[in-house]
Amino acid sequence: MGKVTGFQEYDRVAPTREEAVTRVKHYGEFLNELPAQELNNQAARCMDCGVPFCQSGCPLGNVIPEFNDAVYQGKWEQAANILLSTNNFPEFTGRICPAPCESACVLGINRPPVSIEEIEKHIIEIAFEKGFIKAKAPLIRTGKKVAVIGSGPAGLAAAAQLNKVGHEVTVFERDDAPGGLLRYGIPDFKLQKNVVDRRIDLMKEEGIIFKCNANVGENVEIGTLLRDFNAIVLAGGSTIPRDLPIDGRSAKGVHFAMDFLKQQNKRVANRKVDSEDIMATGKNVIVIGGGDTGSDCIGTSNRHGAKSVTQFEIMPMPPQTRSENMPWPTYPMLLKNTSSHEEGAQRAWSVNTKNFIADENGNLKALKVVDVAWEIDANGRPVTFKEVPGSEKELPCELVLLAMGFLYPQKEGLIEKLGVELDSRGNVKASEHTYQTNIAKIFAAGDVRRGQSLVVWAISEGREAARKVDEYLMGATKLASRDAIAYA
Repeated sequence: MGKVTGFQEYDRVAPTREEAVTRVKHYGEFLNELPAQELNNQAARCMDCGVPFCQSGCPLGNVIPEFNDAVYQGKWEQAANILLSTNNFPEFTGRICPAPCESACVLGINRPPVSIEEIEKHIIEIAFEKGFIKAKAPLIRTGKKVAVIGSGPAGLAAAAQLNKVGHEVTVFERDDAPGGLLRYGIPDFKLQKNVVDRRIDLMKEEGIIFKCNANVGENVEIGTLLRDFNAIVLAGGSTIPRDLPIDGRSAKGVHFAMDFLKQQNKRVANRKVDSEDIMATGKNVIVIGGGDTGSDCIGTSNRHGAKSVTQFEIMPMPPQTRSENMPWPTYPMLLKNTSSHEEGAQRAWSVNTKNFIADENGNLKALKVVDVAWEIDANGRPVTFKEVPGSEKELPCELVLLAMGFLYPQKEGLIEKLGVELDSRGNVKASEHTYQTNIAKIFAAGDVRRGQSLVVWAISEGREAARKVDEYLMGATKLASRDAIAYA
């Protein structure tokens, strides 16, 4: 490593943020860049640890010690090349990944881990700034055509890799702009859409065709795809949200989180909102669900000017440090305080929602909830709960956002008409080794196959599915001579 004693000399330092009181007045990103010397110090903290568990912690297998060393040496183009050899979109993961690599960092055994995610973001942004990132269209085309359905991180990764080896790739997106979850699921204050557009523009320059407002199975005939393309990659994500079918669910003011977030992303982009506005302005907002989507709802509600924001989670409060049931280097389920929580929100755990209460006009006016007590098993996992007697109460509320995760992909339309098999959880059934469905030319990658997961896992799945599509199209024996070019 560049400085063997760096981890002993420097503490972990995070970039500064715009103050919460001002950043809630806009939807732009608010993290500042690390100064050059501080970035150098942070890279120097990477240990000569012998076995870099960070790489196994990363679903993409990023070669983390090597790019940290390149950053320490100031070799930015080399750092970018190392990073891009395993990750198509570090500008996305450097902003929104929960960084399982940092949880596996050896330094993290007894000190704050290396700032891997922040270093990753700086590498790609400096590479763009210095002009190292340019469109690279393949020199030779194979004549094979591949349709990628869905332009989220899995679809984009698959498209990029397939195009790189010379296949003609067309991406079909049912929304009015490409990006999937990146565009219409993640708020701009976490991922500004000019970052997404920058990458999409590069992919177009490299020869990838994007067709938007193209809902395959509805306004795009499935028969046409099966006839015109040599292979099809399903990458439509897990889009059916988990509902809360209790009394009063039909009250006006109860909405799925993604409907709320998508609307706001469209407003920021000056795009037309086709449904009735969902606004938190002046309302008591309750977010049901304790994950990242719930956190995004908090940040957006605060920017709307909500009267109050409360987040409920039925599970017990996670611990703040690792327990014996979450040993290093596993990914720990710890209490997470996001930037949105800093901006203002009440949080409550072990709370179960009993019913929604509407006024005489059908508008939501309150929520009835009850505290619950969990039984914990020998491994420290909550297994069953009971209501706490006398804890039932009503809370004033005019807007509820359901952020309890996603169940499986939408079956109506594309999946049903294709006739691909589903697994026991309702996801598209495809081999974890070949990514191939029961129909030979149809593959699946990302959340549509594995269920709701992380962006970094989606990118990994897209890359691996692309490799298997390439083998299917060209034959594995023909790939050896170009593997280094294709997947570098």
